[in-house]
Amino acid sequence: MEFTKLNFQPTKFVTSAADIRQLPDDTGVEIAFAGRSNAGKSSALNTLTRQRGLARTSKTPGRTQLINVFEVEAGRRLIDLPGYGYAKVPLPVKEKWQLALSEYLQQRESLRGLVILMDIRHPYRDVDQDLLHWATDCEIPVLVLLTKADKLKPGPRKSTLLKAREAAMVFGGDITVEMFSSLTKIGLEETEQKISEWLTQNAD
Repeated sequence: MEFTKLNFQPTKFVTSAADIRQLPDDTGVEIAFAGRSNAGKSSALNTLTRQRGLARTSKTPGRTQLINVFEVEAGRRLIDLPGYGYAKVPLPVKEKWQLALSEYLQQRESLRGLVILMDIRHPYRDVDQDLLHWATDCEIPVLVLLTKADKLKPGPRKSTLLKAREAAMVFGGDITVEMFSSLTKIGLEETEQKISEWLTQNAD
């Protein structure tokens, strides 16, 4: 099926929400970005949109504690979900945004694709696997991005990608695995194509 490759550069910030009740109307199409704290979600969003400061980045894991909404164009949104799995955040704070994450993933009707970001050096941590199981159970397509791919040399990088693709088959469902680097733009074209496909084919 043909699809239009979208221009992500006009993407603009819409709102931050503490939970799904504060989000825009549940219409149109949304693609959500999820990952462990410091996996590179904000950097990936900035790279995708060619905007250095669209999503705030921080060397301090756990910075994103709200659901951040970005609009690519009318009815097509990118969602930056709270990072998960970082132990140094106070427990009440962690529980609050883990609940927001869970509610969004389970109840949001306009969610049509999930991008799960994992550090290429530490893929498939326990919480990553939980999220993959949930997504495949709900028949939501997943794009796994192995971030910080520039940290590995070409040989180990390719080997890790092949192993990660093989590991993804265990989960069943529609899972695509690609490498990604915000620094060197490895995997940017593949990421643009997949997200464009989801946003345009599911727009009806």
